[in-house]
Amino acid sequence: MTSTYKAVEVSAPGTLRVVERQVSEPATGQVRIRVEACGICHTDAATVTGIYPGLKLPRVPGHEVVGRIEALGSGVSRWKIGQRVGVGLIAGEDGVCEPCRRGDTVNCQNPVASGVTADGGYAEVMIAEARALSSVPDELTSAEAAPLLCAGVTTYNALRNAGLRGGDLVAVQGIGGLGHLGVQFARQMGFHTGAIGRGREKEKLAKDLGAHVYIDSTSEDAAAVLQRMGGARAILATGTSGDAMGPLVAGLAARGKLIIIGVPNDEIRLNAFPLVFGGRSIYGTLTGTPIDSEDTLAFSVLENIRPMIETFPLEQAADAYARMMQGKARFRMVLVTGQ
Repeated sequence: MTSTYKAVEVSAPGTLRVVERQVSEPATGQVRIRVEACGICHTDAATVTGIYPGLKLPRVPGHEVVGRIEALGSGVSRWKIGQRVGVGLIAGEDGVCEPCRRGDTVNCQNPVASGVTADGGYAEVMIAEARALSSVPDELTSAEAAPLLCAGVTTYNALRNAGLRGGDLVAVQGIGGLGHLGVQFARQMGFHTGAIGRGREKEKLAKDLGAHVYIDSTSEDAAAVLQRMGGARAILATGTSGDAMGPLVAGLAARGKLIIIGVPNDEIRLNAFPLVFGGRSIYGTLTGTPIDSEDTLAFSVLENIRPMIETFPLEQAADAYARMMQGKARFRMVLVTGQ
């Protein structure tokens, strides 16, 4: 084993550079991972641009990490050398804040966050908390598994925790990095699946992914179409436009839910009438725990759900990140090492 490894760090806001770092030993309760793949997520922008509150640079981004354990810190007994594992965004919790004390560790007020409070996976090596690890099944390649540790678990959890029943009409707004997985999960969970996109050119893809119905929001009123179908029990909003999300409330059935998992830059404007008259609701949801990630990976294997990915070598991280930010990714960018 060499004493150094390559990493891509944010040295200053907006600047990604390849550097050589010294390999370090994991502390108590930690493991060292030899990274095989790391997905690029839009959330990485908070690190790359330096806007995340309290962020200290330099920092290695990346929170969709898959690799093999090559060293164990003291006190780690659950995991073994050579085991393939994944690490997501929430990579440890303080255990003492109110959300943690109530069992809601995903919303810990002082979390270990991969690529934010601790170095992430844009690197050949990563130190991670053992409590943050998820086992990765053999049926998935590392590049396939990586996006499922953020985009995958976020969409999977949002749908399975929404109180829905098989056959319910569920629409997915946006056929992109999150939405193309949301459509697959919704279909395989047994929902009557609608996909809302911009332009007819996305219709074939949406239906290939499992959508029963495609709604082109550039030529149709998506909410009106959904109401003609009886109203959606849930709409999973994955896009990047708040302006497009707000009107979808009118497409919900009584007691229906607009679930926000995409984070637009603009405001989401709401009409109170459909919220009050019909008891409709709107809420957001964020990622999941390590065991939630394992559930996501297992369900993806069971139902043959896979992210659509483009792979780049680690050294081209800046180019891959730029492609994602320009909206050119189809649909998840994944950095791979020489492993």
